[in-house]
Amino acid sequence: MDWPIAEVARMSGVTARTLRHYDETGLLPPARIGANGHRYYEEPQLLRLQQILVLRALGVGLPEIGRILSEQVDAVDALRGHHRRLLAERDRLGALAGTVSRTIAELEQSRKDDNPMTINRPENLFEGVTPSHYEDNMRDYPELAQEVGRRAATMTQADADAAHRQRTAQMIRLAELMAAGHPADAAPVQAEIDTQYQALAELRAVSAEDYRAIGRSLVDNETWHAAYEAIAPGLAAYQRDAMDAYAITRLN
Repeated sequence: MDWPIAEVARMSGVTARTLRHYDETGLLPPARIGANGHRYYEEPQLLRLQQILVLRALGVGLPEIGRILSEQVDAVDALRGHHRRLLAERDRLGALAGTVSRTIAELEQSRKDDNPMTINRPENLFEGVTPSHYEDNMRDYPELAQEVGRRAATMTQADADAAHRQRTAQMIRLAELMAAGHPADAAPVQAEIDTQYQALAELRAVSAEDYRAIGRSLVDNETWHAAYEAIAPGLAAYQRDAMDAYAITRLN
């Protein structure tokens, strides 16, 4: 039995355009192409599509997916490997959800008490988050990601913890400025963005265009967006707009 591309798109939720792209890149050729030029898929192609979508959900890029699939021999062994990855990601997300939940509770308590935020156990802010996750989400900026990777490889655990605390503190300070009603291009917001940019520039020079693209990725990338929104709803877009204003006024 085979299925036309439109039916496979319906079943999988993947657009026909994406399926055609997978064929053109050699990632997922159809079982056959009919006389009408339409693509048709059989069970092996559906199983391969499932593997592609699982790996995409885990944040693996298409070139890496192609390499992984080309090295596979047994479909059951491949699925077991994907299953292990999914369980590991489930555990990581569970830990991360717990981390965010605790942070929300402490932020809410500090607001009720009308006191500055205090964290009883700062190390709890970073459970479920490791440097590799930051690197993974910079895959669209390979040179910068490579530099981050080199820096992370030389960091002690204490250094990594301090870097996590600094990043979280930056997000919280920005959330407080947003809550106070400062527009994204206001002076105190831009001063905070300047601090962030200078730290980034120490790793590698970043052009105005790339900096604006990184800002957009905070909204477009699901992992980054979720991290910002966990601190305060709307924070991802606020950071993006602030970075955009900084790039226009300071980097151009």
